[in-house]
Amino acid sequence: MVTLKTLREIEIMRRSGKITAQVLTSLMKAVRPGMATAELDRLAEQGIRERGGLPTFKGYQGFPGSVCLSVNDEVVHGIPGSRVLQAGDLLSIDIGTTLEGYVSDSAVTLPVGTVSKAAQRLLEVTQESLMVGIAQMQPGNHVGDIGAAIQAHAEAHGYGVVRELVGHGVGRAMHEEPQVPNYGRPGTGMELRAGLVLAIEPMITQGGPEVRILKDGWTVVTADGKLAAHFEHTIAVTQDGPKILTLRDYAEHPTIEPYRPSEEVIA
Repeated sequence: MVTLKTLREIEIMRRSGKITAQVLTSLMKAVRPGMATAELDRLAEQGIRERGGLPTFKGYQGFPGSVCLSVNDEVVHGIPGSRVLQAGDLLSIDIGTTLEGYVSDSAVTLPVGTVSKAAQRLLEVTQESLMVGIAQMQPGNHVGDIGAAIQAHAEAHGYGVVRELVGHGVGRAMHEEPQVPNYGRPGTGMELRAGLVLAIEPMITQGGPEVRILKDGWTVVTADGKLAAHFEHTIAVTQDGPKILTLRDYAEHPTIEPYRPSEEVIA
């Protein structure tokens, strides 16, 4: 069942999104070679709770961490632990906050130290894919318009688009209807209406789109072992277009997030 949010609910989700954005920004600043992923998880839980929120992921269907931390060929759902980050790694941070019963969800992939030009380009195109998808979130458009835009942009640069994992509605639950694939055909699927809040999250690979799940039951990796990137925002559809509820300060990380959305998208 698809639930449209009231202005009051969207305002709560905006405040939840602000916590998510602030804590994610702090984690991005903290990342360094030699750091164990468990330390980032500790900082995430502390940061969310200090701001009055709850870490949505902790305990969700048994997940042990407060954030998902996925490295290199790990697409999503990496479990924080003793793994030590190395210079040249790509790290995806996926984070959610629950505030007053409402969830916000966001993710970013960033370089650990200096990475290759090819890895940096994967980050740029995945970030761009997210933003071109968000730009389709206009009343009267369709879910298929979002996925079609993401797919077209990623595949035009020679990258794979993961099919098994999708974006989703978000609100009182982290995963609500509708599902939002990162591929599709324009004009298909549910019509977008004001009050709909979606988590849009392209998962893009350097190679093929196929993935597999590791024995831990959580970590999703590329089947061919090539790099993956993951970017995500929580966005409300309004009569004036899409409003990003988890927007960070892009100016702080120009090499990580080089694609600036238009003012029409983020205002």
